[in-house]
Amino acid sequence: MNQLKFKGYLRPDGKVGVRNHILILPTSVCSSDVAKFIAAQVPDAVTFSNPNGCAQVGRDLQFTLDILSGYACNPNVYGTVLVSLGCETCQLDLVASEIEKRTNKPLIKLDIQESGGSIKAVEKGVRAASQLSSQAACLEKDWFPITELMIGTECGGSDPTSGLAANPTVGAMSDLAVEAGATVILSETTEFIGAEHILARRAVNKEVGDRIFEIVYRYEEDLKLVGEDVRAGNPSPGNKAGGLTTLEEKSLGCIHKSGHAPIQAVFEYAQPVTGPGLVIMDTPGYDAASIAGMVAGGCQVCVFTTGRGTPLGHPLIPVIKITGNKITYEKMIDNIDFDASPAVYGQQTIEEQGAALLHMVLRAASGEKPKAEALGFTETSIAKICNFT
Repeated sequence: MNQLKFKGYLRPDGKVGVRNHILILPTSVCSSDVAKFIAAQVPDAVTFSNPNGCAQVGRDLQFTLDILSGYACNPNVYGTVLVSLGCETCQLDLVASEIEKRTNKPLIKLDIQESGGSIKAVEKGVRAASQLSSQAACLEKDWFPITELMIGTECGGSDPTSGLAANPTVGAMSDLAVEAGATVILSETTEFIGAEHILARRAVNKEVGDRIFEIVYRYEEDLKLVGEDVRAGNPSPGNKAGGLTTLEEKSLGCIHKSGHAPIQAVFEYAQPVTGPGLVIMDTPGYDAASIAGMVAGGCQVCVFTTGRGTPLGHPLIPVIKITGNKITYEKMIDNIDFDASPAVYGQQTIEEQGAALLHMVLRAASGEKPKAEALGFTETSIAKICNFT
């Protein structure tokens, strides 16, 4: 397994990207449309609608800052054009400062108000982004060992086959990747509830085990402070329609994505992740916000299991979709990349499927586009306090 490799781009900060994006990064909702107009005119430019960035305080503001700076620092980004209106809470220099603390990749700042309005800002932004795009086009891919790869794991729209086949297949893939020296992130704290003691037993030491209990306990207590119970909304309507009956049942299926490796560390939402090995990030169960946290943490590719089916993608990383439901695979063939249902019928083992999935991950890392990426799906979200409390 030590010979597993992928083709990527070496960054000046020493990290390796699997894509060569120019990120047009809106600091708030008020600059999102201008960012969209810029990205539409520049090769390899990507962006997203940022509903946050203004009228935020405390942890809400910090989550947004961490996501924005983490996106710019993600290895899949060659360079960033930072687009600000000029009067939002996430001020241009504030976001730029957060980015510059973590990376030395190219960064260009653009203020819409100082530019003289949206049209002039778009013109300046296109010129700046085109310059970065020309520079990025000069880079050549090289082969890198899997030790340079960070893989996020996610699940959404679950059904019983998620726990029977899809999540265990991801777990088998995770074990192989970790054994070869990669970093794998297990996310979605709400989906540890009822199974946290099982994860804690796999912690490398008592400190990490205590942290697993801490993030689960904190989640439940925060909800109680605002008069809510996490079980009131979980399992979700889609999970129930898929056949899941309790949050614990979903959690016991969810944690199969982590395989059997020791858990090395627990990271806060959207914080830089270090490896190697299996780690946990404290993220909400909301898929788009959970993936966002892992991307901000540095993951270059994500594997996403779904029993019911989902088209969700991301602007910066390839998202590979896996289902253990044969009917879902056939109905949503436009969206699902990997059929894990043969394990349900005894046609393949979980281990065989895990090995095949790891090779799909490496192909995606080397440039092959999963269906969400090929279709141009770039949904993203940023956690808010209401996601956690």
